Amino acid sequence: MLIDLVETVNSLGSSRVKPFIFVKKSLQCEVIICQEPYASAPNKVSAGSSCDGCFASSNIRKCSACRIAWYCGNACQRAEWKLHQLECQVLAALSEDRKKMLTPAIRLMVRLVLRKKLQNEKVIPTSETDNYDLVNALESHISGLDEKQLVLYAQMANLVKLVLPSLEIDLKEITHNFSKLACNAHTICDDELRPLGTGLYPVISIINHSCVPNSVLVFEGRVAYVRALEPINKDTEVLISYIETAATTKKRQNDLNQYFFTCRCPRCTKNPNEELQDDAILEGYRCKDPKCYGFLLLDSEEKVLTCQQCGLARDEEEAKKMSSEIARLLDKASTVFSAGNILFDELLIVL
Repeated sequence: MLIDLVETVNSLGSSRVKPFIFVKKSLQCEVIICQEPYASAPNKVSAGSSCDGCFASSNIRKCSACRIAWYCGNACQRAEWKLHQLECQVLAALSEDRKKMLTPAIRLMVRLVLRKKLQNEKVIPTSETDNYDLVNALESHISGLDEKQLVLYAQMANLVKLVLPSLEIDLKEITHNFSKLACNAHTICDDELRPLGTGLYPVISIINHSCVPNSVLVFEGRVAYVRALEPINKDTEVLISYIETAATTKKRQNDLNQYFFTCRCPRCTKNPNEELQDDAILEGYRCKDPKCYGFLLLDSEEKVLTCQQCGLARDEEEAKKMSSEIARLLDKASTVFSAGNILFDELLIVL
């Protein structure tokens, strides 16, 4: 599906323009965008958790030279070779102490720097949707960071320079790029939403957030797909959710702070009474009276939870015990999938 990047005034009403993505024609529930990461790294460096090429976790073998990269077979190793050939030389030359510095974030940045170098040298081809200019155009929000976070990113940039001593490293640029990763990179998950690693998808990073999205981001290996959740009319903006949408408005807004984003979707702009009712359904406890359909919300300032409908109360300790039991049953349900219906009934009893 073709996309267009369009300049528009941002949600705060300033004169700064920000691109967004909209569909060129009406579509049904289909794939809108498919993109490989500009750079990616598995969650566990050198631990053999997944293939560097496709993030598969079975039949993986360690690179015999650097002993850090892992591959599931010759196909992935060949596909990654142009990048890993240079990366392998760098990693193999590291002392054991330096190898301990290779956190997933550091390795991701090292791979980003090396990919930029190889594209500049025409070793790795560029395209309209695969080039460093797209990374360079991403918003870093570095002016909104506190001093502690800035110092951390600067220290991480220095670590990248230590890993790549033969390259001319622009520490300011790398510091900005770490800030970009914090608010633009995506967690790569398997089909059961278990995190496998992190990837930077410059085109997909342009897509704005809504707590009522019309599209969803999913992964096959490390390839990202944006798929429509509903029919989308021509010239409609593509929107995904950056966060867990099954949370209260306050929790969602807090989670969005890391993206320097204030959501003004229909859910976030409801009147207080509607918002309270929605929050009660999402995170509330059932009233003690089985005939009452009221909800109780746990407030850190209150020791007793009172039903907003009938006035019956449950104390905080009782609520905590219920939360622990719910967490236990949910964990059990995910482990023993076949028992899901039985455990769901148990959850209803606990609630």
